[in-house]
This record gives sequence, structure tokens and C-alpha cells, in this order.
Amino acid sequence: MTKFYRKATFAAAFSFMAMAAPMQAQAFDVTDMSADERSALREEIRSYLLDNPEIIMEAVSVLEQRQAEAQAMGDVDLVRVNADAIFDDGHSWVGGNPDGDITLVEFTDYRCSFCRRAHSEVEQLLAADGNIRFIIKEFPILGEESVLSSRFAIAVKQIAGDEAYKAAHDMLITFRGPITPDTLERMADDLDLDGAAILDRMMGEDVTQVIADNHALAGRLRISGTPTFVLEDQLLRGYLPLADMQAVVAQTRQE
Repeated sequence: MTKFYRKATFAAAFSFMAMAAPMQAQAFDVTDMSADERSALREEIRSYLLDNPEIIMEAVSVLEQRQAEAQAMGDVDLVRVNADAIFDDGHSWVGGNPDGDITLVEFTDYRCSFCRRAHSEVEQLLAADGNIRFIIKEFPILGEESVLSSRFAIAVKQIAGDEAYKAAHDMLITFRGPITPDTLERMADDLDLDGAAILDRMMGEDVTQVIADNHALAGRLRISGTPTFVLEDQLLRGYLPLADMQAVVAQTRQE
């Protein structure tokens, strides 16, 4: 039996004992069971589980559901406590419909394959919906090229503004080659920006502080991977296909 199923069996057995205790209480004090009584109860539990192995998966399913519900409630509290930093930090790019009725925030890394996959689907979501405020959090976690990419994008925003940032973001998230200072300077030229100024800015303290703030926020939200989305008071950890994202948005509006 695998470690997983040993744990599941223990959980199921514990649940069974908990249910059995009230029934047995009339006959004897469970807390004062003899060694023979404990042995007999263990044998009954074992026999029951062997005769009804499906109860193990039922117990695991209930446990997973309860854990998911507990995490969701915990996530709501995390979002509430950190709402200003999530939705109004003063340095992140805001797009979609800035006056939309709900806000979607994405923590992203330009070298993350699932972020790249999500990019086009988020664009479709925003275009089709038309009423979502969208915020991008630069969250480089996959190495030096990720950091260089985010530094470049943030520097572009600080020097050239939101429209230039979005163009740089789209270029970086779809780029498949290695990211080097020469690559970034060529990207700046393609965007009709001053490459030398961008490269100088991207290594400065103002850019470093944005990345540090985003990493600190992710730590408080217990975010360790990309993409991670915040949709109103929910944390959506990982890639979601377009249809699933649309369903979550619709459900959020109904709540």
C-alpha cells in the first residue's frame, strides 16, 4: 500500500472510530478501554475497511473538499488584508476596462510557459467581456532572464507610460529566444524607444523596488507559482482555460 493510501486509511479509520464512539459510549467508556477492547475495535475497523474499500476514497474526497473550502476562506482573508497592494499599488499596469465591474489581477513571469499560454486567453476574455479591470503584477521567479524581462517592462512603463508597457509586455510574453541586454535593446528599438535609457533605468532602484514589493506581496498571499490570478476576493492558483475563466467570472458576478 502506498504512503498516500496508508494516510487515507488512517483518516478513514479515525473517522470511523469517531462515529463509533457515541454508539459505544452506552456500553462502556471509550476512554477507559482495555487493551483487548482496543485490539478488537482495531480489528473491526480493519475488517470493515477491507470489506468496504470504497469508503477510503469517500473519506479522502470529503477531506479534500473541506481542505479546499478552508483554503478558499483563508484566501479571502489574505486578499482582504492586502487589498490596497493588490488592486491599487500605484506602480502596476492597469488595463482592460479601468472602470470595469470586477478586477482581475495576474502575477506573471515572462519565461513561464503557462503564462504564455494564458496570455492569449486572457486577451480573449477581456475583449469578449469588456467589463473587466485587468492588472499585471511583474513576478519574475524563473531565473535571470525572467528578472531581466521584468526589469525591462517596468523601466518601459516608468519612462514611456502605459501604452508602451503593454506593447513591451506583449512582445516579451510571446518572445521565444534568449533574453539578453542586446535582445532588450533591439526590442526597445522595435518599440521606437530609447534603448540606452531603458537599459540604464531597468537596473535602477525604482525598478528594483517594484519587483521587491511584488515579491513581498506574493509572499503574504502565499503565491509561489505563475500564473496566479486574483479575481475580486478569490485566489486562482495556476493556469485556467478560457472557458473555465469565463465561468469563474460569471459566478463571481452572481455572488
